[in-house]
Amino acid sequence: MATWRTFIAVELDADVGRALQRLQDDLRDQTAPRSVRWVRPEGIHLTLKFLGDTPLPRVEAVKTALSQAAAEIGPFSFTVGSLGCFPNARRPRVLWVGIDEPTGALVRLRDAVEAHVAPLGFPTERRAFHPHLTLGRVDRRASKSEVREIGDLVTHSLVGVVGDMAVGQVSYIRSELTPQGAVYTTLLAADLQGV
Repeated sequence: MATWRTFIAVELDADVGRALQRLQDDLRDQTAPRSVRWVRPEGIHLTLKFLGDTPLPRVEAVKTALSQAAAEIGPFSFTVGSLGCFPNARRPRVLWVGIDEPTGALVRLRDAVEAHVAPLGFPTERRAFHPHLTLGRVDRRASKSEVREIGDLVTHSLVGVVGDMAVGQVSYIRSELTPQGAVYTTLLAADLQGV
């Protein structure tokens, strides 16, 4: 059966995208060449649920589920800032900036998405939700000293607020992997309608 690789995310506005590009450029200048594979700024999303290979007949059902989830949550805002890495600074693999949304609306949106897509055969994520935006991934060919330098950079960089963003929609996105990188197509942008 034909499938599409899909996920559900909050798409970033242009101002936040430009601010992330500046941050990436600054970090790139401080890391060894080719030690980090940087995510193209237009490819950075706040992923709420990665669905993976989705059978085409299920795509419409996911759209319906996402619309239902979006109807439960009202618009909100979040702040982008603070630099971190997974799993930790001693073994950095993913470089990210955090998301601060103190009202709980972002977590409620993620939970609503999980609740509405789970009956379609997409298991609920058991790990704690750590909202973040991936800036880059440490290249597996990076030397031990380069990896250590990247961890030190993350530990000692004082990255304050990168930007603020209002969220009024959540998107269902198709990701097509190509030799030039992933190509993203928004299948549905559902308005947040809750109060």
